[in-house]
Amino acid sequence: MDLGLESQKKKKKDLWVVEDDCEVVMMGLPNALEVADKNGAMEFRVRLPNVGEAMKNALRCREVGEFISGALAGAMAKAVLAPLETIRTRMVVGVGSKQIVGSFVEVIEQQGWQGLWAGNTINMLRIIPTQAIEFGTFEFVKREMTAAQEKCKKEGCPMLQIGHINIDLSFPWISPVAVGGAAAGIVSTLVCHPLEVIKDRLTVNRDLYPSISLAFRKIYKDDGIGGFYAGISPTLIGMLPYSTCYYFMYETIKKSYCQAKNKKSLNRAELLIVGALSGLTASTISFPLEVARKRLMVGALQGKCPAHMAGALAEVIREDGLLGLYRGWGASCLKVMPTSGITWMFYEAWKEVLIGNKPYL
Repeated sequence: MDLGLESQKKKKKDLWVVEDDCEVVMMGLPNALEVADKNGAMEFRVRLPNVGEAMKNALRCREVGEFISGALAGAMAKAVLAPLETIRTRMVVGVGSKQIVGSFVEVIEQQGWQGLWAGNTINMLRIIPTQAIEFGTFEFVKREMTAAQEKCKKEGCPMLQIGHINIDLSFPWISPVAVGGAAAGIVSTLVCHPLEVIKDRLTVNRDLYPSISLAFRKIYKDDGIGGFYAGISPTLIGMLPYSTCYYFMYETIKKSYCQAKNKKSLNRAELLIVGALSGLTASTISFPLEVARKRLMVGALQGKCPAHMAGALAEVIREDGLLGLYRGWGASCLKVMPTSGITWMFYEAWKEVLIGNKPYL
């Protein structure tokens, strides 16, 4: 008994003691509870977990920090630029005026100012997980591929011999940034595509889909689970070049600018510009596929849904000519450039706070 009490005394540091001659209050986790007999009274010692320290350590984890930084950056950008997203979607799918200003006026006249934020709730619910998954996947894949290529350079990789041709299986010519960008777009699309479908339905036909819950029920009733993945194939096809180019251009421009200016990092204004340029380039390259994708996703609302992406592209060319493939490109650039710039600016800022031990944005 004396040995037991002595052991309890040694453990007394960092323990919370609750003692009463009349009654004993039991608090804490069972596996952290210790009992001792002290002068005829029962003594309970409870070891409380340090939740604050655990949360702090979790946030300092690089993967968690990148995931949260992406979510916060996406939410901030979308909250500010939701009206441009509404106008862009209407112009891309051919609803209402073909002019940016005219489309703004139409929305305000028909739905009021709040119409510019139509579908914004689902947009926020969509963008937070989408951006978190995108940035988290991009950083992880880029980091792992870079490490694998460096390991192959040091230790050597096996060679594949086909006749007189030797192929280096380390694939040094493949850019980890490009692969990371492609992976980011594919993974986020597969996970978050149903939210994109609901958002587009709310934006294009507010009368038929007045709320998120009604849109969800109507899509499920009419098309089943498959309705939430309408247009998933063209979405993936369109996302692949966009996402690859988007991340590749950002990293390339950022690295080249830092080398030219002999800088280790960019300030907020420079990040804004570099992000905007990367978004502009990626959007311009992949915009025809975006037009076809939107046509397929909302075609059922207009009573004509092309069978596949090639059919959607042919339909656009037949109705509006080659320039129809870039219908809404101006509105898209007005939305994509500030969104991309603001997103990258906030993402890098939040990374400094959560990972780089910076006290402010």
